[in-house]
Amino acid sequence: MLYNYKGKTPSIDQTAYIAPDCVITGDVEIGAYSSIWFKTVIRGDVAPVKIGAFSNIQDLSLLHQSPDLPLIVEDHVTVGHQVTLHSAVIRKNALIGMGSIILDGAEIGEGAFVGAGSLVPPGKKIPPRTLAFGSPAKVVRELTKADIEEMERIQQDYVKKGQTYKQE
Repeated sequence: MLYNYKGKTPSIDQTAYIAPDCVITGDVEIGAYSSIWFKTVIRGDVAPVKIGAFSNIQDLSLLHQSPDLPLIVEDHVTVGHQVTLHSAVIRKNALIGMGSIILDGAEIGEGAFVGAGSLVPPGKKIPPRTLAFGSPAKVVRELTKADIEEMERIQQDYVKKGQTYKQE
């Protein structure tokens, strides 16, 4: 369901797949070939939410923000099931593992991988192309070529899957 809020209407690229039971409200922008999966809630009622192209926000995720702190998800990002993103910046090609929580002012570097169930506290910066894990999240190692290839595979699979759902 799409909702207006205080004169702001979600802007969704026509190529994006939006599951029928998610809720998107207010100042939200979703880019080309991105996908928003079942029971996800994206509320742009405090500050803007920008989701780039070819990104996926998986089932049961929650995206919100604090005043004057937008939530930015760049291109080619994978956000796993049941993730909470709150006023953070997720750089391109990053992957946020299932059940993770990314809080205000945190920045996930380009191509970084946040392991499942991690908590990235306010203001924490995760460097590019690293694996961060834990609560609070700590960098545990640099990503391998195999890690990066798997992240790309997952992201590309979600683009294809989204387009299949859109056509059917």
